[in-house]
Amino acid sequence: MGYECLIWQADQIPFEGWDFGVFRGRFVETEPSWEFSKLLRNRIRHSSSMLDLGTGGGEFLSSLAPLPPQTVATEAYEPNVPIARRRLAPLGVRVFDTTESSDEALPFTDGTFDLVVSRHESYAPSEVRRVLVSGGTFVTQQVGGRDLEELNHALGAPPPTYRQWNLAAATDELEQAGFEVLEWREELLPGTFYDIGAVVLYLRIIPWQIPGFDLAGYDQTLRSLHAMMESGTPLKVNGHRFLVIARSTSDVMAGKQEKECR
Repeated sequence: MGYECLIWQADQIPFEGWDFGVFRGRFVETEPSWEFSKLLRNRIRHSSSMLDLGTGGGEFLSSLAPLPPQTVATEAYEPNVPIARRRLAPLGVRVFDTTESSDEALPFTDGTFDLVVSRHESYAPSEVRRVLVSGGTFVTQQVGGRDLEELNHALGAPPPTYRQWNLAAATDELEQAGFEVLEWREELLPGTFYDIGAVVLYLRIIPWQIPGFDLAGYDQTLRSLHAMMESGTPLKVNGHRFLVIARSTSDVMAGKQEKECR
């Protein structure tokens, strides 16, 4: 297919929630060695309350059913909110619209949840700690700051702006907020873009990868990349993922407060 047709399709194809099925066979990325859903199911069975941060269209959360009796979710991207509500309402899950929250404050009282989950969603460690019961668990899989940096390089764009976001930074923040880190892993995962349309579609739905990306400004580099792909050389990239499982510990917070008061 020609360059113009691929670009036109990338600009027009509908996309909602976080259903990446549109990339099937066009952008392929290796999964982490851990199975995030399996790690969660083991904990869901022993939880009575759960919060899913940044649920997207509710695709992942719904796949974990049956869920704890008191399960809620947040979503900060406005177009996803009604999609998530339609999908999760039959499961008894209320979706809180946090599009107006600019400081990652959570609309819940202290000590509300046994389990808080964040799959690729940003979070404030102190807020997660606040809404967890003492001894509650936080499980997160994050997209690291080196994610697809080869794509930025191929297009002559600056590297990702959040490049310092990695396992070390996340665990340090959590420990400072009063968590005991129980498990942690970090991996670079090989991936491949097979056509320029997949590249443009990805940058359309993940705008923070190259802030300010536009077709006119990157026309020449996009065409050069398209020619390379058409000649049989796909674009090789690396995904960056890390996993943290942490437990809230009231003793840590009490110790800090005691030290501050002296």
